[in-house]
Amino acid sequence: MKQWSSNALAIATAAAALVIFLSRPLRAEVLEATKTVGGTTIHYKTVLPNGYDPAKAYPAILAFGGGPQTMNTVDNILNRSFRAEAEKRGYIVFAPTAPGGELFFEDGDRVFPEFLKVIQADYKIKDNKFHIAGVSNGGIAALHIAADHPQYFLSVTAFPGYMWRPSATKLQAISKMCVFMYVGELDPYMWHSEMEKEAEFLRSKGTLARYSVEKGQPHRLETLAGANAGRLFDGFEETEKGCSK
Repeated sequence: MKQWSSNALAIATAAAALVIFLSRPLRAEVLEATKTVGGTTIHYKTVLPNGYDPAKAYPAILAFGGGPQTMNTVDNILNRSFRAEAEKRGYIVFAPTAPGGELFFEDGDRVFPEFLKVIQADYKIKDNKFHIAGVSNGGIAALHIAADHPQYFLSVTAFPGYMWRPSATKLQAISKMCVFMYVGELDPYMWHSEMEKEAEFLRSKGTLARYSVEKGQPHRLETLAGANAGRLFDGFEETEKGCSK
């Protein structure tokens, strides 16, 4: 009888532990995948939120790395600015690499909008629209892709970044989105004047367009990384209030 009680206690303890484990929110891994879009192979990573439920629709972000837009830059932006907040706040993040090394504001843009349609077929995206964001070359890419395919996006964030080959037509194309632009006060590339000019144009069209010079910051913005990355997501969530001034 004593032996049976010990076994029963062990079973009960194990069952309780299993219940506790299963009741915890799941921490999804970052997934790596490859898709062929219009004959072009594209590699990308996906961040799923804690407790991800494939039957539920989630807000989504399309994120672009800087520099050569390789997998190293994808890992960098996810770890610095997107993964932790997305997991916590309930967002899905998709971060692609430049196909064949062709930057997304150059010939790499040919994978859009088909790549977005592939994502929409694989995941339930809230309202079937994305926030698009990027750093440096990724910020340029975000503005460029948003202008080419505005029907797919709710907001565009460049930290930093400016419109590639800007024109009134391209800026008008993003004027219904919320636009957030950040640049370091000490940025040696001196993108300030172009970014400020574009933000002013958008505001003249009634767009909620924010331009922020980050005090004491160089090109790589620590004020939007780590514990400060929540500022990016605050912007995404602000779009729910509307994008007109």
